[in-house]
Amino acid sequence: MAVPDTKEKWTGKVNTLTLGATSEQGGTRTSTVTIGGVGCLPSLEFEGPKGNRPAIAVEVWDGDGEAMPAPLRQVYGDSLKNVADWAKKAVEFGAEMICLKLQGTHPDAGDRSAEQACDDVKAVLGAVGVPLIVWGSGVNDKDNEVLPRCCQAASGENCLFGSITEKNYRTLVAACLADKHKLLAESPLDINIAKQVNILASDVGFALEDLVVFPTTASLGYGLEYVYSIMERGRLAALTGDKLLQQPVLCNIGFEAWRAKEARGTDEEVPGFGPAEKRGPLWEAATATNLFQAGADIFVMRHPEAIRMVSESLDEYYGPKGS
Repeated sequence: MAVPDTKEKWTGKVNTLTLGATSEQGGTRTSTVTIGGVGCLPSLEFEGPKGNRPAIAVEVWDGDGEAMPAPLRQVYGDSLKNVADWAKKAVEFGAEMICLKLQGTHPDAGDRSAEQACDDVKAVLGAVGVPLIVWGSGVNDKDNEVLPRCCQAASGENCLFGSITEKNYRTLVAACLADKHKLLAESPLDINIAKQVNILASDVGFALEDLVVFPTTASLGYGLEYVYSIMERGRLAALTGDKLLQQPVLCNIGFEAWRAKEARGTDEEVPGFGPAEKRGPLWEAATATNLFQAGADIFVMRHPEAIRMVSESLDEYYGPKGS
């Protein structure tokens, strides 16, 4: 009797998207990053193309990083006091992109001005040659004031700006259209809302192919299973032809992993877990590698040891970078 063919036959794939612009493309970046193109579930490349290797971005804050957990302050040192120095150190640690988090513009966290945010964007662009993600504070009124100015400051650099949501999208969509940037679309772990945000952006003229989805993230032990299931559902829908879910996915790994008490807690808070300088990076790396299996295309990370471990895991699947 013939053995039945049990391979899935996918009809769709994830959009391919490039971030960054070199001098030949009208920007100043010395490298670009291309993600997406996946036509199968992770590790099942016998069913379709495995696409481009996921990219690792490293989080950099405006203001300073004194609120970072001790193990991160130890490895970054005085560079946390300056966005340009922090970005340079992140590239040394393996960042393929910088994720500039404008948390200092939050009204309750410094209320930095749009001018200061633009200066930070320019400083990072001048310090490193990798592509840039620029992420607002999450306060709609302030982001609508700050992010369009930052889009202008980075015009031509083909950055990823975020985030738009179901209730706040028009201002940033218009700015990214004007200055030719990509957009990060955020939704609260809900497939229908994720599709709705994409529809809203598309309805006002933004191409679905220029969107990256942020479904929100959770770390190991803090809702990872639910995040995994939602991401996997989205990826399955993309592979079966749903164009509203064929966008690459970004996961904010470092922020979530280092919020866990098991990652950052003192020996007294988590007795028996070992030193934080070891368990923190392990918590971050474990979160990232799990979400890779769910379909993540961009990891926003923090600790260089976690970056190293994740890079080695990706090497095993994709081969060494540049090979």
